[in-house]
Amino acid sequence: MTNDFTLGKTGGVVAPAAIPRANGTPFQSVALLLQGGGALGAYQAGVYEALSGKGVEPGWIAGISIGAINSALIAGNAPEHRIDKLRAFWELVSAGGSAWATGWSGPLSDGPVRSWLNQLSAGQIMAEGVPDFFLPRLPPPFLQPPGSAAATSWYDTAPLRATLERLVDFDRINARAMRFSVGAVNVRTGNFTYFDNEIHRIGPEHVMASGALPPAFPAVEIDGELYWDGGLVSNTPLDWVLSSRSELDTLIFQVDLWSATGEAPRDLVAVAARAKEIQFSSRTRAATDGFRKLQRMRAVYNELLALMPPELAATPQAKLLARASDPARYNIVQLIYRSPDHEGQSKDYEFSRLSMEDHWAAGRRDAATTLAHPEVLALPVEQQAVHVYDFLSPTRRHSPLRTEKDPA
Repeated sequence: MTNDFTLGKTGGVVAPAAIPRANGTPFQSVALLLQGGGALGAYQAGVYEALSGKGVEPGWIAGISIGAINSALIAGNAPEHRIDKLRAFWELVSAGGSAWATGWSGPLSDGPVRSWLNQLSAGQIMAEGVPDFFLPRLPPPFLQPPGSAAATSWYDTAPLRATLERLVDFDRINARAMRFSVGAVNVRTGNFTYFDNEIHRIGPEHVMASGALPPAFPAVEIDGELYWDGGLVSNTPLDWVLSSRSELDTLIFQVDLWSATGEAPRDLVAVAARAKEIQFSSRTRAATDGFRKLQRMRAVYNELLALMPPELAATPQAKLLARASDPARYNIVQLIYRSPDHEGQSKDYEFSRLSMEDHWAAGRRDAATTLAHPEVLALPVEQQAVHVYDFLSPTRRHSPLRTEKDPA
């Protein structure tokens, strides 16, 4: 069974409601949302390590592309084994670099020399693939039979399936101890589809479909339909989680690997890097701001409902609006990876061990910085509140929902 959810269209399918789960916070639900970004995904592993160290455990995890793989590693293992499995995966996929790309450190591990080393490492990945993840097609696609998976992709992702089967307990995911959602795009219809363990029985193919980015990787067939990487439509599962209307007070950690904001590029290499950031950042803040406005409208309606005479409140129109109202309170916490200067447009496929360790450490550090602010884990006082936190960007912000009756 599939559930097509087309972003931006009124009346799109919404997610089934969340259920309360113990999570180490005052909130009834904690959701961890993991954006796509290839090799940058080790940052998300570092974030999860920091959250776990503080006793914060998500009850709902949702991901796109590499975020789907990290989500499966977390949801598909017992809490005490999750960090070990994340570490096992990221050490596997960063094991193929040559010595200089894997173990280099010291004063030249940053700046122009590091940038040059990263580009060499990325070139090696393009030529040789990534161990236990993907391998180059031989012969190449244009020499393969038309219509075959080999003719439509540069790499074979069969090694990834074996890795997922070894590191992820899919029976655990399907037992629903944790809510699990991954997004992909239907190749035939162009519709965005979420594979969710509240709706589907999840297997390795659903995770692989979420990360099947063309033309590098082949589409993945599920129930007679082909699917590509969800990042082609939206690189964040935020809309899916916010559509659930569960009426649960919810804490959301939105972990993005691409920053929507950045400096104007000064050369063609920087142009390519900046264009990729804009393409895959998926307007996370626009989605958050839209949800804040929706919650504000719901709050205003609740105020009007209290003033309505009983006969007006009993009309079908008033009852419909009442059902659409969500009294839940939300904290949306944004952790956005920001690349150092030495990372260029190949940063999402530069899988050297050195870069992996850098990304992991950055995620752990950024999450620790964010969790040091007690308001992140504090339940808002007012109903329909949406507090948005970002303690990492140069223009740090805390934007609670305004409930005043003003025209802003």
